[in-house]
Amino acid sequence: MFEELESKIVYRFHRLDLLERAMTHSSCANELGLSADNEQLEFLGDSVLGFIISDRLVQHYPELNEGRLSKLKSFLVSAKNLYMVAERLELGKYLRLGRGEEKTGGRVKHALLVDGLEALIAAIYLDGGFQSAERFVDEFIFSCVREIDLQMLDMTDPKSALQEKLQALKRMPAEYSVIRETGPDHRKVFTVEVRVGDDFRGAAEGLSKKTAEQEAARLALRHFSGARE
Repeated sequence: MFEELESKIVYRFHRLDLLERAMTHSSCANELGLSADNEQLEFLGDSVLGFIISDRLVQHYPELNEGRLSKLKSFLVSAKNLYMVAERLELGKYLRLGRGEEKTGGRVKHALLVDGLEALIAAIYLDGGFQSAERFVDEFIFSCVREIDLQMLDMTDPKSALQEKLQALKRMPAEYSVIRETGPDHRKVFTVEVRVGDDFRGAAEGLSKKTAEQEAARLALRHFSGARE
């Protein structure tokens, strides 16, 4: 089973016990009487990830001030971004869970997947050294920095920013409505439509109504960003 994961991350462990530990949730360790789970590795992985991301941002964006670098870092190491990475790797398939977590959908829980990813980073670091951890972070986490819209990232609350923009343009206020809900209860995806009178209509998805509304607001902001006040 772990050979498949090693193939996905393009890294072969010398000490397979480190990978096994990284994928072992406390519920499984308690159930099987194991001495170690992935909690300490998660703690270490969080620090290793933070340092690598900080180093990469300083190297790639020497023109940015500390505030904008911090915003970029916050996004890259956020639970939302790490969850998407864990999803792409199908990390939930490889988690070792206790019966209770298994029954309650532990393989798709955000917290467990994010913790597992951070533990995996630590396991790679301990097994292959800092350069191996760097390669993993570069390939699977830092690579998405090219897709980040720095202007949109500055807007920590897109709904408020959109409201201010529309007021300045003397346009109708934005209206939001949930147009679709898909997926099981523990992993529901919401699609929210945003409408600004007859000027704009768009939709975005999110794992909560609030997230979907914020993403929809970002779409509207992009649309009205070139409009004259």
